[in-house]
Amino acid sequence: MAVPKTGTHAYQAALADSADIILRGPPGAKHMNARKFNRHMRPILGKEDAKKLKTIAVIRDPIDWLGSWYRYRSRPQLDGLPNSTANVSFDTFVQDYLSDDPPAYARLGSQLRFVGDSEGNVIVDRLFDYARLSQLDRFLEKKLERKIIAPRLNESPQGDLQISAKVEAKLREERSKEFELYQSVAG
Repeated sequence: MAVPKTGTHAYQAALADSADIILRGPPGAKHMNARKFNRHMRPILGKEDAKKLKTIAVIRDPIDWLGSWYRYRSRPQLDGLPNSTANVSFDTFVQDYLSDDPPAYARLGSQLRFVGDSEGNVIVDRLFDYARLSQLDRFLEKKLERKIIAPRLNESPQGDLQISAKVEAKLREERSKEFELYQSVAG
C-alpha cells in the first residue's frame, strides 16, 4: 500500500523492474487504501494468487507525517493555490487539519484509515516504520532475493515545523488512534 508521504515512490522506482503490475497514477489509484485494494484489486488476481498475496505499508509518526504534508504543500509551484501552505504556520496547519471542515491545504485523510477497515482495524499484513526503512529493505531483500536500493525521490522541502504544546496535545487527543497505530509499529 502506498501511504502518501511515506517514501513509497522511491520503493516503486526501486522495484519497478520486478513488478508485474504498477499503479503509477492517477493519485487515487497509486495511493489506493487497503479497503479499495481488497475490493477492486484482489479479485483481479484470482482466488489462489489473492490468498498468497501479502500487503505491506509504511507508517510515519503522525506529527512527522503532517510535517511532510505541510512542507510538501509549501512548494513554490503551489503558491496562490488553495492547497498551498506557503503563508500558514505549521501550528495553524495542524489546527486546520483537526477542524470539522478543513481548508484544501489541510484535507489529508488518515494513515489509520488508509491501512484499516471501516472500524479502524488494521487490514494490511505488515507495517513498517518510516524512521527505520532499513527494516523494510531487509524484508524486501529476503523476499525478492536481491539488493534493494530505494532512491530519494519526491522529498518535501525544508520548513519550520514549530508546534505549540497546546496544539500538539489536542492532536494527540483527537488522533490518539493514529499515535497508537504508530507506536504499535515503532515499538
